Amino acid sequence: MAKLRKNLFTSAVLITLLVQAMGGRDGNVWQDAHATFYGDMNGGDTMQGGCGYGNLHEQGYGLETAALSTALFNNGGTCGACFQLMCVNDPQWCNPHVRAITITATNFCPPNWVPAPDHWCNPPQKHFDLSMPMFAKLAQTKAGIIPVKYRRVSCQKRGGVKFELKGNPWWVTATVFNVGGAGDVTNVRIKGSSRNWIQMSRNWGQVWVATGNQLVGQSLSFLVTTSDGKTIELDNVAPANWQFGQTFEGRRNF
Repeated sequence: MAKLRKNLFTSAVLITLLVQAMGGRDGNVWQDAHATFYGDMNGGDTMQGGCGYGNLHEQGYGLETAALSTALFNNGGTCGACFQLMCVNDPQWCNPHVRAITITATNFCPPNWVPAPDHWCNPPQKHFDLSMPMFAKLAQTKAGIIPVKYRRVSCQKRGGVKFELKGNPWWVTATVFNVGGAGDVTNVRIKGSSRNWIQMSRNWGQVWVATGNQLVGQSLSFLVTTSDGKTIELDNVAPANWQFGQTFEGRRNF
């Protein structure tokens, strides 16, 4: 019996090592999808979008971005997540000198219900609509569409988590961006200096809202949780004299 347990343990270890070699924990293995591009080489049409972000250059995302199909977008829950993509099985168009690119999900590629054979963003298809410069790294743009392999990866961001504040004295929204680690935020709480923690709700994308609480004139702190379950507390992110329309940066990141 002891020998059997030892053999089972050894087999479990070998299986774990094999899974790690193939791409890590569940969710990080390479999966099949397709990719197209939108906009131009300057990033036209890629700013703003379905995640609630603004000028992607100013917010640190640049043009290393993609719009996700319904199957990947998760009603905005995947906004901010990072992916690696590589062009596969298309030697006519794939760039043989680039193994993979890394992008951040910043937009939504909506479905098109008009009957046609090439609505790539319709469910249940997994699809990345890349910025044109990122597509051009993987393949020749005249290809139009390419088969890709993709996997989730950790987001590498500079500086702390950032918050853009909007609203009025009766409600406040915080667009949360520049998030490292898992990248996609699943929960946010806000606290004024004279209040307890207040649960915010997802308005859309990575825009979070708190209503019915007057927070003007108080310094603001945040509790942010990402999809991997990690939470960080960012104290006194905004001073007491903060104004709507301003952006503030926490001292930490994931």
